[in-house]
Amino acid sequence: MPELLVGTVSDYFAHPGVAGIDLIDQLKVGDTIRIEGHTTDFEQEVDSIQINHANLTEAKAGDSVGVRVCDRVRQGDMVYKVT
Repeated sequence: MPELLVGTVSDYFAHPGVAGIDLIDQLKVGDTIRIEGHTTDFEQEVDSIQINHANLTEAKAGDSVGVRVCDRVRQGDMVYKVT
C-alpha cells in the first residue's frame, strides 16, 4: 500500500507509551500509520492525538503532537500514513 511521510518522532514517553511527533502533513484519529527507523518497524491505527494534554481528532502540518503507540519508538523514526 502507498505511504505518505507525515512526520518524525521527536520524543518517546515510555510510561504512558506515547510518541512525540513533529508533523509535516495532516494526521487524524483513525488513520493507519507505520513508524520506521533503524530498529523500529510497525503499523497501527491512530486512536488518540493530543497537544498539551488536550485531545484532538486531527492535527495539521507544523503541529507537535502526542500519539499513543503500541511499541517503543526512537527519536528520528519516520512516521508514514498508510493510504
